[in-house]
This record gives sequence, C-alpha cells and structure tokens, in this order.
Amino acid sequence: MNSPHKSPAQSSTELSCLTYNIHKGFTFRNQQYVLEEIRQAIRATQVDLVGLQEVVGEHQGFANSINDWHPEGHFEFLADSVWPHYAYGKNAIYQQGHHGNAVLSKYPFLQLRNTDISHSRYSQRGLLHARIQPTGLNSFVNIACVHMGFMPFEQYKQSRQISEWIAGLPRHEPIILMGDFNDWHLRIHRFLLSQHGLREATSLNQNRPRNTYPAKKPILAMDRIYFRGLKLVRSEVLKHEDWATLSDHNPVYAKFLLEF
Repeated sequence: MNSPHKSPAQSSTELSCLTYNIHKGFTFRNQQYVLEEIRQAIRATQVDLVGLQEVVGEHQGFANSINDWHPEGHFEFLADSVWPHYAYGKNAIYQQGHHGNAVLSKYPFLQLRNTDISHSRYSQRGLLHARIQPTGLNSFVNIACVHMGFMPFEQYKQSRQISEWIAGLPRHEPIILMGDFNDWHLRIHRFLLSQHGLREATSLNQNRPRNTYPAKKPILAMDRIYFRGLKLVRSEVLKHEDWATLSDHNPVYAKFLLEF
C-alpha cells in the first residue's frame, strides 16, 4: 500500500503593529508637550510596525515657544534606534511647517508611496503605503497608514481611493491598513468589509470596532487596524492610565501570524 501524501511542513512568523494618532506630541486640548513620554510608551510595546498620524515634520512656531521642543522631524525622534526604517508622508502644509502620517518599521521598505487624498483645502489628508518582506517570508506585506477626513463627502471619495489602492495590489499579498478613520458612523467600516473582504482587529469578538476617542473616556471608534491574508493572534485598545495622559486618542495594538 502506498503511504499517504504528506504536505510540506508549514512555518510561520509573527508580525505586531500599533496605530496611534499622537496629536502632534501634545496631550488633550494641547495642555502639555509630551513627545518624550509618547516615545517611551510606544517603545514599551515592542511592536514591529508603527503607524502614526498627526506627526510633525516641522513647526517653527512651536520650536520658538516650547523650550524642550524636538527640532528634528518627530518621526525620526520616535523611530530612533528601535525602528531603523521609517517614512513620513507630508499632508498638512502651513506657513510655520507641516505634519502628516508616518510608518516606523523593523523591516526595510521595498516600496514607498504617499498618496494625497485631500478633498478640502481645510482638511489635508494622506495615505502612506509601504511594502515590506518580514524575515523568512516569501511574500510581501503591504502596510498603509491613513488619516481620513471628517465630512461625509470627503470620506466617500477617500474610501474610493483606498478601494483603488487595495484593488491594485496582488491578491495573494497580505494587507494591514491602519489609522485614524474618523468614522463614528461606521460607513467606511462597512464599505471596507463588504468590498474587499477586510477584517478589523478589535471587532472580531463584537459587532463593531472598539472605542478609542477621547483617550480618558473613549466613546467613539476612530482608530482601527484592518487586515487581510493574515491570522489575528491578539488585539487590544491600549487605554490604561499611562496612555490616557498622552494623546487625545488611544492606540490600537494587533499581533498577526503569517504562514509560509
């Protein structure tokens, strides 16, 4: 009798990530500048990837008025020696400087692109896309950090732009889409789930994403991590006392398993 066919042994690797709107390094209502404390808190998570929103690239007004202001791009300060690979997408540009999204990574970027998804002169937004290849993995993983607008007409157009980005990726490559979606009505959430088969990390055990804003007493689900082509191991909204004294948002954490 012939022995049954045995499939090759399957290996796996973990990939952890965090999304966080850092509110330009200030606490709720801009009461205190706490970028150093934010850096320490992010480091303590020991994640592989960080997606950040409202990251200051330059601000001359704050540089002149705040004694301990960090003059370099804040994405560089936050990445430091922990995440050797980082990218910044300049979105909002004004007289004294600019801010936008950033991605910090322990893996090299094989591709980078920042897409302008602004649809109002008063609401400058972007989608920062990075492609990585975690150690030992044959496939690429597509990472995107996004900050959506508030108004329904903005969100409608931005959702279609995100849809075009997803449709342009190879179907077999995993996707992690994270950021501040400003989507308390869940219109974007329903669209991403129905159109592209994405799942949201904090809502798998309940009917909707978990609340993240405002940080001290969150009542709105603003910050999320969507994914496809990965196995979710664990997710959490980080909202204990230490985080509540930093930005006006709570960060979202997720750990995935990639099989190859």
